[in-house]
Amino acid sequence: MQLPFMTWAESEAQIRKDPLVIVPIGSTEQHGPNGLIGTDALNAEAVAIAVGKATEAMVGPVVAIGMAQHHLAFSGSITLRPSTMIAFISDYVFSLARHGVRKFFFINGHGGNIAPLSAAFSEIYATASLDPSGQVPRVRCVQHNWYDQKSVRAYAAQAFGDRDGSHATAAEVSLTQHLFPDSIRRVNMPPVAKAHRRFTDAIDLRSLHPDGRIGSEPSLATPAHGKALFEAALADLSPALRAFRDEP
Repeated sequence: MQLPFMTWAESEAQIRKDPLVIVPIGSTEQHGPNGLIGTDALNAEAVAIAVGKATEAMVGPVVAIGMAQHHLAFSGSITLRPSTMIAFISDYVFSLARHGVRKFFFINGHGGNIAPLSAAFSEIYATASLDPSGQVPRVRCVQHNWYDQKSVRAYAAQAFGDRDGSHATAAEVSLTQHLFPDSIRRVNMPPVAKAHRRFTDAIDLRSLHPDGRIGSEPSLATPAHGKALFEAALADLSPALRAFRDEP
């Protein structure tokens, strides 16, 4: 059940029954020659909806813009500053906490979100800790990266080996190809260049990785791989959510 497709009364009843929400979060950024700009958000939302159906959990609106400053030298990329993202996540969480949600299960699709999300959780907990009245809702937040689940990593390693890379990966492009077969792009691309150091800002990233790939060969992507990765993510994340729900 997706919150945007519920009425307020249905939302109220569901939160009373189960004060937990799944929050899909991704990014809007370049994904190399054949990857969709919306890859991270589209994948995270699709996985979240599937996990929600499997566990009968409510799924909140997708956070489609993340911390992606390093991709801004490529057209179409959009970012939040880390401080903006921390404030946004805090407001998202406390808005639903006001209505009774106490557990937030973030399904993340973008590596650049990991640190700001962790900082946002710390900010949320600090707000409760520093409130002398004790009236701030006490919540719990966890993040799970769909692409970093054990079964997902095992399949990607078997299918792509060290050619999966770390951005515009064959795995994430495969998943979008499975989810959106009408949007598959076929692009010829040379072997990916290997970088000798980590990038910093947007200009630096593009100078090191001119076509947006970071150690990846997304030409290996197929819808069949995407289907297998989707099923692997669902298999790992559904029990993880149930365990989180059952924790005191």
